[in-house]
Amino acid sequence: MKKILVVIPIIIGVILGIGLIPTEKSEDKVEYHITLADPKLYNNGIFVDSFEIKKGNYQFSFVPNGDSPTTLSIILKGDSFLFSEDFELQGTLHDTGISEYYTWDYHGVKEIQIPKDSSLEITIDPNGNLVGPVSVDLKK
Repeated sequence: MKKILVVIPIIIGVILGIGLIPTEKSEDKVEYHITLADPKLYNNGIFVDSFEIKKGNYQFSFVPNGDSPTTLSIILKGDSFLFSEDFELQGTLHDTGISEYYTWDYHGVKEIQIPKDSSLEITIDPNGNLVGPVSVDLKK
């Protein structure tokens, strides 16, 4: 009985200690996110939204698939900021010896620097492909 009373606090201490150890992986903070998977999100074939953003360095990331728009044009506009890029979808074939599959990513300038806290308007043009799903993130 005394062994159990000694072992239980030790186990609890180990579990709590492991939970408090910081992980080495740094999480990117998503400042803006949109999943474009419904043609109703577009007005005349273009998606437009506004959001607030802090001064700093940011990077676009995407979750596309083979049906995503071949070219995804993105414009960010603010009082003292303008960014425009035509991202091109590229597939990479992977051959495991047993099967083949593709992974997809958009290529283009993904890093931006916001010079001051701003209100930005984002315009996303899928260039006619309104049904191909894609998620767009802007991460700090």
